[in-house]
Amino acid sequence: MAGRLEGKTAIVIGAARGIGEGIAARFVEEGARVVIGDTEVEAGKATAERLGGIFVETNIASPADAEAIVNAALESYGQLDIMVQNAGIYPWTLIENTPAEEWDAVMAVNLKGTFLAAQAALKPMKAQRSGRMIFTSSITGPRVTSPGHGHYSATKAGVNGFIKSAALEFANYGITVNGVEPGNILTEGMKAHRSETFIKSMEAAVPLGRLGTPRDVANAFLYFASEDAEYVTGTTIVVDGGQILPEGADFRINPD
Repeated sequence: MAGRLEGKTAIVIGAARGIGEGIAARFVEEGARVVIGDTEVEAGKATAERLGGIFVETNIASPADAEAIVNAALESYGQLDIMVQNAGIYPWTLIENTPAEEWDAVMAVNLKGTFLAAQAALKPMKAQRSGRMIFTSSITGPRVTSPGHGHYSATKAGVNGFIKSAALEFANYGITVNGVEPGNILTEGMKAHRSETFIKSMEAAVPLGRLGTPRDVANAFLYFASEDAEYVTGTTIVVDGGQILPEGADFRINPD
């Protein structure tokens, strides 16, 4: 079924590349007009041009930038139907070695950015008494974790808590608030910053036998953005190929 987002305007923050780019592209396939927000200007402009949308340089940790991208969407398209906050940072540092400044930076983008995106989108959505807010969470934090991701885990667990509160507060305005929890997704960033050994170890931990793609994640966002999810709010979808299911490493059986 095509055209599920026909006539809709969507902001996708953190969409210059990777999962965010995949979300924006999937929305465009279904008829949406997209506004791309990112701190990566050249890559963001290229993505927006390829998708026929507009680009707004956006640091979602900044209240002014959150307001600016919403205003740009309204000025360009006259409405805002879907807000996606996908921007996130994930430095690897053990808790004992984490400087307070690094902790604050991760909180500012991942958690404060979620709050600012919701707050900025609320005004126009409240006025039109409809809207979809969708946030990128993670299996890391709400479900599992690993050493070196104390700050990242805390932010993503916080995102899930915020989703529930926002869903309750905004329900009376016809606004739904949901999230997607990706597992290990094979993006440009993973290829650039993770070793081949790490990638293979992650593949081995996934029951479906492969890492996810940005499109796998984008399909979950599309569901929440579409009319199919009009009665769903305050929840998340795990997109991880079954990664969080095994009790231990020895989980494979011989299908023969």
